[in-house]
Formats: sequence, structure tokens, C-alpha cells
Amino acid sequence: MMYLTRKVEFCAAHHLVSEQLSAEENVREFGKCARRAPHGHNFVLEVTLRGEVQPRTGLVFNLAALKTLLQELIVAWLDHRDLNCLPEFSGLVPSSEVLAQQIWKKLAAVSFIPAQLHEIRLWETGNNSVTYRGEGEGS
Repeated sequence: MMYLTRKVEFCAAHHLVSEQLSAEENVREFGKCARRAPHGHNFVLEVTLRGEVQPRTGLVFNLAALKTLLQELIVAWLDHRDLNCLPEFSGLVPSSEVLAQQIWKKLAAVSFIPAQLHEIRLWETGNNSVTYRGEGEGS
């Protein structure tokens, strides 16, 4: 089994407020991220596919095709956007964890034949990332 990873970057803003928490609880839970004014991040997304090297091409999946797909499906959707204003985040707290789940849903709807979507890693900062493999999503 071979693992192939492509990285893309996008800038997006958000603020973290749960409608299920009081103002005080939001501040306690999310700190300065609970301020109503959004703040931005330079996100880095790593998308990993898994599969066998195809004898005909020597590839697991065409990287140029993956680059185009990620640009059109993910970067065009999220770059320079306020996540709180996107319909996919309505009623949700747009944390990195929730953002990773929403990205996974978009990617899981795509056919990567002969490869399969294996995992995504979303870096919110150089020190903080979340890794998701679609567990519980029927992957």
C-alpha cells in the first residue's frame, strides 16, 4: 500500500461561539476566539490518498488531477471566507475539527479511483493541527 499526500493552503476567518453556551461559557471555553469579530488563519490542508501503484502509469493517483481538484473543490470554497457565514457551518462552531469534517464530506463525495481517500490533516497554525480519517462517516 502506498500513501500519496498533496498540500494546499488557504486563508479563512472564524470566531468560535456555541449557541448552546452562555456568553460567559463561550469565553471560558474558547477564550479570545469567542470574540464576535472574526480572526483569521493561514490554514494548510494535507490530503492523503492510499492505493497501489498502477503498473500502467507508475502512479497511485495523478498529482496534477489532485492539485486541480483540491483547488476547485476546497480552496475556491474556503479561501478568504468567514467560515461563520458559510451555509455548511450554519448552527455549528467552525472549529478546526468541524472544518476538517466539512472538508472530508466534500472530498468523500469524489471518486479517487484507483486510490481511496485515506486522511486529511488540517493545520490551523504551525503548532496546531487536526487529523481526520472519516471515522463514523461511512468511509
